[in-house]
Amino acid sequence: MKLLVIALAMGSALLSTLSLAQPAEKPLTIRADDPALAWGPCPPVFPGACTIAVLHGNPGQPNADVLLRIGPGYVLPPHLHTSAERITLVSGQLEVQYKGNPAARLDPGNYAFGPAGMPHKGRCLSKTPCTLFIAFETPVDAQAAPDF
Repeated sequence: MKLLVIALAMGSALLSTLSLAQPAEKPLTIRADDPALAWGPCPPVFPGACTIAVLHGNPGQPNADVLLRIGPGYVLPPHLHTSAERITLVSGQLEVQYKGNPAARLDPGNYAFGPAGMPHKGRCLSKTPCTLFIAFETPVDAQAAPDF
């Protein structure tokens, strides 16, 4: 019983300390159309009309958030990531297909999850660019994958 009381007291003290600690990062809000965003080229696996902007974090470290923009009709060739990816379509209309699954059409606000290492491909269906928000769990990478 004494051990339980001590454990509860230590847990309470730890929670109290954590709640008083200052966050390591500052809050952040960014619009996808912010002219201050620094857009750069996509990885070589995505040649042509593809740009990327880092919203939060360092793409070489875990937990980076990026915007990926592709031109109308652009085809994202089959590829995979070592990280799982969480995608929300910001603008345009995008078809995405994960290996072994039917293609799905995403409209703005739609979400897609891609497990780590699962090959997938996409295509911007709209006459305007497609902008995707993508959150990665581990460092950002993209490797070519065989078509499926």
